[in-house]
Amino acid sequence: MQFLYKIPGYFLLLFGGFCLSWGGFIIRSFEEATIWQILLLRSFFFMIALMIFLILIYKKNTIKIIKDAGFPAVFGGLVMSLSFIAFVVSMSVTSVANVVFIISTQTMFLAIFGYFYLKEKVSLISFFSILLAMGGIIIMVGDSLSTGSLFGNIVALAIPINFSILVMIIRKNKNLDMVPAIFYSGIFSIIYGLILSESFIFTNHDIIMGFFLGVPQLAFGFICITIGSRTTPSATIGLLMLTETLFAPVWVWLFLNEIPPLSVLIGGFVIISAIILKSLDKKTVKQT
Repeated sequence: MQFLYKIPGYFLLLFGGFCLSWGGFIIRSFEEATIWQILLLRSFFFMIALMIFLILIYKKNTIKIIKDAGFPAVFGGLVMSLSFIAFVVSMSVTSVANVVFIISTQTMFLAIFGYFYLKEKVSLISFFSILLAMGGIIIMVGDSLSTGSLFGNIVALAIPINFSILVMIIRKNKNLDMVPAIFYSGIFSIIYGLILSESFIFTNHDIIMGFFLGVPQLAFGFICITIGSRTTPSATIGLLMLTETLFAPVWVWLFLNEIPPLSVLIGGFVIISAIILKSLDKKTVKQT
């Protein structure tokens, strides 16, 4: 698996975003599984794939590296596990386009949290891009008041917020390996699924969907993004991650005929414009 570290970061990020983009379509494809059963299956297969990856990369040092990550990794994993819940729940109750457009605002939340938590300066371009992104969210949330998807939009907001918190934890603890934090997030998610699932009986179809959701979609996606981010400027990461934002609504449109409302497309366009504007911030590029 060491060959992954030799692949250009931008290619890994593009592929990682492509993998993540299938989440909404796969969740829509379950037959009988409830939200918590989907979370359990996804987390179970995710943990298996991640453990195999850790053993192949770190070999006999795997346990030691997980232990050495300490409390910051445990707390980071807890925060990330809440994003896993929010992803499954929001994808189940609102449109895929809504969720991925809201997720894409993580670049803006990183700037906001960096200002308050790390005392990083926010440039004029970043400030306007944040306002623009918030405007896009308001357009989508405002429409959801009449469509009944307000709850899904609010839950989806937890995803970029929690991811930004995780990044703040990692940047505050620069020696922290992000992989153990993801490992802990899988453990917490399995616990949630075990406690909240009313039944552990699954159809063969749902088990297969759980595998696709946990391994190709989540594990491959996160591994590629984690490795690719090491050698890619922060501003560029935001642009490359738009792969998920752009492709996710396409899959459910092509295969499930799910067409988002016009307000969602408008709000999404505003958010993407904000991310592109943010990527033009030369100060951000210099800091990385």
